[in-house]
Amino acid sequence: MPEETTLPAYLRGRFAPVPEEHSATALTVRGSLPQDLDGRYLRNGPNPLPGQDKGHWFTGPGMLHGIRLRGGRAEWYRNRWIRTRELDGHPFVRANGSVDLAATPANTHVVRHAGIVLALCEVGLPYWVTPSLETVGPYDFNGQLTTAMTAHPKQDPATGELHLFGVGFAPPYLTYHRVTADGRLLDSRPIEVPGPTMMHDFAVTEHHVVWMDLPVVFDPVLAGRGGMPYRWDERYGARLGIMSRAPGSTGVRWFDVDPCYVFHVGNAYEDARGRVVLDAVRYDHDGFDAAWTGIGGPAGPGGTGMPAGAGDPAGALESSGSRAPSVLHRWTLDPATGAVTESPLDDRAAEFPTHNETLTGRPNRYLYTVSGDGITKHDLAGATSHVYETPGGRHAGEAVFVPAADGAAEDEGWLLSLVADDDGAAGELLVLDATELSVQAVVELPRPVPAGFHGSWLPENGH
Repeated sequence: MPEETTLPAYLRGRFAPVPEEHSATALTVRGSLPQDLDGRYLRNGPNPLPGQDKGHWFTGPGMLHGIRLRGGRAEWYRNRWIRTRELDGHPFVRANGSVDLAATPANTHVVRHAGIVLALCEVGLPYWVTPSLETVGPYDFNGQLTTAMTAHPKQDPATGELHLFGVGFAPPYLTYHRVTADGRLLDSRPIEVPGPTMMHDFAVTEHHVVWMDLPVVFDPVLAGRGGMPYRWDERYGARLGIMSRAPGSTGVRWFDVDPCYVFHVGNAYEDARGRVVLDAVRYDHDGFDAAWTGIGGPAGPGGTGMPAGAGDPAGALESSGSRAPSVLHRWTLDPATGAVTESPLDDRAAEFPTHNETLTGRPNRYLYTVSGDGITKHDLAGATSHVYETPGGRHAGEAVFVPAADGAAEDEGWLLSLVADDDGAAGELLVLDATELSVQAVVELPRPVPAGFHGSWLPENGH
């Protein structure tokens, strides 16, 4: 085993994979867990098998971490690899050149819809897992899903429908899907785009789907070399698109924007003038290259490489010089005039934006992001922000908002975040009062939990 200092950033420190599965019960809680928290917090992320290096942070096999909360207690913690066909040794590209959509790491997100818990990764099918983290198998909505599925589907809080898309390396490069509240995939539509890109996220509003067609492109020359075969290519252009959610619609109104990349959307909505407002974390060329090379990807032509002090694989969240490589940003698209305006919402480093999902697609006042400093609450109406700073070498992961059962205000509830330590110490589940960003409780975990990607709160009485 090489010395830790020779390992890439995504395999050491707080990103170091854990070597085994583990279960523990009756966890120690500091503070007071709210009685409202009756359910499971599940989070996904890459965790290579011992001795493996997949060449990029994004490509390690998925591992779920779960904590069961009930009655003010933390009843158990478990971590389990997702038993995918890739983990069993099956290649994504078969010998005949066809693609096995079930041979993916399933390592990016975990959601529940219509009672089914799905582990997601955007290059293939989701994997059905049980609430206790055991793998059932690949899930294709009774044979109806024939493309990959995004790791960031959007559930409409009014209709209960799940909106999603799939990307491909050959036409159709983009396909939109709609799933009913009871889990039936009943609408699939190819959407015309010029080529295959790393489209990681999208947005919905009450009446529209918002696409992001941005200049990080699939490069077949890089395929087969390990890692991720994508790079920045400014020649592709950058544009945002609005498509009607009406059944059968495939036409997209495109708006050219300044070249950038977006991994993650905060929220989108229609304002009183009928304009579409999109809030997301924006990378410019230099910021993207800094992040991408830090997690194992190739820089684009003219790329900056890896600057000193950057290299946080969670999105290059450390500042590069005096400028943050990724910031919360707003685009306003006017279908009536074709005009688009854009501006930063904050100047601090940001990633993994979250919000109160009862307002998905509707106007919201608050967003929550993470950075090397901790967890930030952004008041979009007041144009202010407030930070909960994680102590010492501990770093907060994505902060998932859980609304209070009797809460009236948008920010009444809690933020759940798995905390990893630079020195490999045991992890924690941090529970913050979202109104004040004060510590409500800390659940002590028996093992380290590597920095990962996305998770969900699954209430016991939810669907």
